[in-house]
Amino acid sequence: MTQLPRHILIVAHTGRGESLEAAVTVAGQLIAAGAVPVLATNERDDVLAAAPDLAGHLGLLGDTVQPADLELVIVLGGDGTILRAAELVRGCSAPLLGINLGHVGFLAESERDDLGFAVRRALHRDYAVEERMTLSVRVKVYDEVVYETWALNEATVEKASRERMIEVVIEVDGRPLSSFGCDGVVLSTPTGSTAYAFSAGGPIVWPTLDA
Repeated sequence: MTQLPRHILIVAHTGRGESLEAAVTVAGQLIAAGAVPVLATNERDDVLAAAPDLAGHLGLLGDTVQPADLELVIVLGGDGTILRAAELVRGCSAPLLGINLGHVGFLAESERDDLGFAVRRALHRDYAVEERMTLSVRVKVYDEVVYETWALNEATVEKASRERMIEVVIEVDGRPLSSFGCDGVVLSTPTGSTAYAFSAGGPIVWPTLDA
């Protein structure tokens, strides 16, 4: 029986040499285990390509791979790189494994010193998947939807004019909660709370909390 190839996406912070070196290390580990390392192309982030050889400047080789064919995403960098990876694979079921190589790694599961161990466990499928809440964002002008997107961390409502404040009404499940004048409002998921509540001296919301 022919075994399907295991495609594993590597997302690295391309502006840091340490991240690129780690990507080459991870790719070698994947290849040695019979898996196929995959990279996002430089031209379009939604196009993925198998990269059996990541030497040099992480050149892209091999056939195009669809996001739905990915088994796992290994992210090498800080929280910003993890958020970019989440955008790349949004809509498919591949889980993200973050290896913190940045300054802030609230979203990462492992640190640089545990890189080899973390990849070995991933190759053995020795991990549990933790689901995170996301936000659905829809902007309407009267009854017309003019913009739609999603957010893993936060969505903001901001004023367009520097000289003025905005009047905001917040509702929960269609019930008014509060109204106030302000410069803007940040609506954060539990995942994003580490940046906002923590910075303001408040509590960090547990990541799996439905809030």
